[in-house]
Amino acid sequence: MATGMQARGRVEMVMRRLETALLDGSLPAGAQLPAERLLALQYGVSRNTVREAVQRLAARGLVRSRRGAGVFVTDQLRTGIASPWSQLVADHPALRDDILEFRRVLEGATAYFAAQRASTGERAQIMALLAELEQARASDDKHGEAQADARLHEVIAQASHNTMFLHLHTSIIGMLREHITINGTGLRQQDDATSLQLLSQHRTLCEAICASQPEEARTAMQSHIDFVRTRVTSEDDGGHW
Repeated sequence: MATGMQARGRVEMVMRRLETALLDGSLPAGAQLPAERLLALQYGVSRNTVREAVQRLAARGLVRSRRGAGVFVTDQLRTGIASPWSQLVADHPALRDDILEFRRVLEGATAYFAAQRASTGERAQIMALLAELEQARASDDKHGEAQADARLHEVIAQASHNTMFLHLHTSIIGMLREHITINGTGLRQQDDATSLQLLSQHRTLCEAICASQPEEARTAMQSHIDFVRTRVTSEDDGGHW
């Protein structure tokens, strides 16, 4: 009996380690799990233990096996909350301000903690995305600029190194990505001054994070969201908001 309990304990341990990787973004949606042999070595258990742990995750829809390819992370965590929201926002434009209000709180916090906790690699990634924004702006590529904008917000969330913030951000990232992209594209089409202002806001935000200035980073993010809110019209304008 003790042996059976020990085996179950090892399976649970591997499951928890893999779940942590799913939650903290180490294994994002679409990522392939390392081979059984490597996971067994990493966790100091047998391949059968790894196999059972992965099967339990698969039963919960968190990973999926692809014949001949391996085991991959599903988008279950990403879509669990977001799935009904896109249509609701499309049908109820009044929700747009609620989303921006929510983004102000959530992303203000993620910017604050990113400034405290971002790794050297994450800071480099943030500055690389800022460079993408600047290049897209110079090329008048509004769609490309909006796409880089959305990715930047994702990277900042990951750099916060707070599992709950990241999980919440990931759970609704489909909605937020669509919102950031459409909103950003629409604002950038208004006039050059607005587009330049958005770029300046992102530059201030990125520089504060990379200079490890949490209060300045939070203020920069919230000021950015406030700027967007003042320019979002209350009427439906064909999706560019």
